[in-house]
Amino acid sequence: MWILTLVLFLGNLLVGETANNQDSEPSPVIELSAVTSPGFLILEKEKSNSSIYPPQVAGPKTSHPPMCSESAGIRVTFKYVNIIVSLLVFVVGIVGNSALLRIIYVNKRMRSGPNILIASLALGDLIHIVIDIPINAYRLMAENWPFGLVLCKLIPFIQKTSVGITVLSLCALSVDRYRAVVSWNQIKGIWVSVWTAIEIGLIWVISILLAVPEVVGFDMITMDYKEKHLTICLLHPMQTTGFMQIYKAVKDWWLFGFYFCMPLVWTAVFYTLMTRKMLRKTETTLCEHIKQRREVAKTVFCLVIVFALCWLPLYLSRILKLTIYDEKDPNRCQLLSVFLVLDYFGINMASLNSCINPIALYIVSKRFKRCFKACLCRCLPLQAVAHDEMQSVLKSRMQDQASEQSCNIKAHKQTPVPEPEQENTLLY
Repeated sequence: MWILTLVLFLGNLLVGETANNQDSEPSPVIELSAVTSPGFLILEKEKSNSSIYPPQVAGPKTSHPPMCSESAGIRVTFKYVNIIVSLLVFVVGIVGNSALLRIIYVNKRMRSGPNILIASLALGDLIHIVIDIPINAYRLMAENWPFGLVLCKLIPFIQKTSVGITVLSLCALSVDRYRAVVSWNQIKGIWVSVWTAIEIGLIWVISILLAVPEVVGFDMITMDYKEKHLTICLLHPMQTTGFMQIYKAVKDWWLFGFYFCMPLVWTAVFYTLMTRKMLRKTETTLCEHIKQRREVAKTVFCLVIVFALCWLPLYLSRILKLTIYDEKDPNRCQLLSVFLVLDYFGINMASLNSCINPIALYIVSKRFKRCFKACLCRCLPLQAVAHDEMQSVLKSRMQDQASEQSCNIKAHKQTPVPEPEQENTLLY
């Protein structure tokens, strides 16, 4: 109940009162059954044109839902605030993720397995920022889709692919942190690079395959509304194949389960296993490199928590649409306007997640902080930072080996302790 109360309160504050600028008669039907992406309203009319021709169903015509008692919309002030926030996220995200990619590319000592996964995550975030933010900002200010059928299908495909890359990269980082903390040394040397390449390849291939239904289902519809001839890009409400009908029916639950709940459950499982492993070690056997890996694991865990907080508003809005929205309610347009506000707030929060990872690395990691300063301030070349990193890593390895030998003696272990993994000592 408190969620519903909060939604209605936000609606009273942010929902646009557009009825004063329109005729006194009730507004046309505005439904949620066909949404291009979160926050883009579809105006359903009796006549529409599309490249998809659904089969005609024999029988009596179904009656349309009743007209809304008032119009749906967003305050103009909120639109401009949204544009400003989107612009800030766009600039910070491009600068931060581009700098992160350049750091890992130029500095050879930073090309470790975990850092390559971070680079994959940054690339996915960069694609998400470049594609999502301009299109969503345009959709908020305009009603028509002028980009043609190819971009209508391509843009949602790229959007879903980038989100999949982000989610799967976080899952891979959680596994990597578990492997580092428990000292799983079965994959070493050249196999580290091979395994990382396989991981990244699988991440991108799976993300692309999961986004294919967006290409198949999205289409353009033309309609007349308020004496305007509109062209709209959306997931077509009438799909012609059984698979796409099922996909459209369960899409919101699928996105919520796979792209939101799955990485959280995945992280919880591996971090629980990692915590149990670390609790078995006494303070005397807690070597320096294990302590360092624990700190790195905390950093990755914080990135996952930030991901959850940033994406929660968007998925909350989608779930509320599925559970409390009633297309037969004459007062539904007021609730629809509230959902529209929550959608764009959620979109901004999701975009914020794409630019916050470089900031988190700058705050937590001293090595990344030095590299970011060298990359952005130009006061210190990255080659000099790379040389300092090499000396720091070599010194850290010697200290870790000495610490492990000392811990081995204190713990009276008979088996030799393996050397720390090279790929994990280079992460931070």
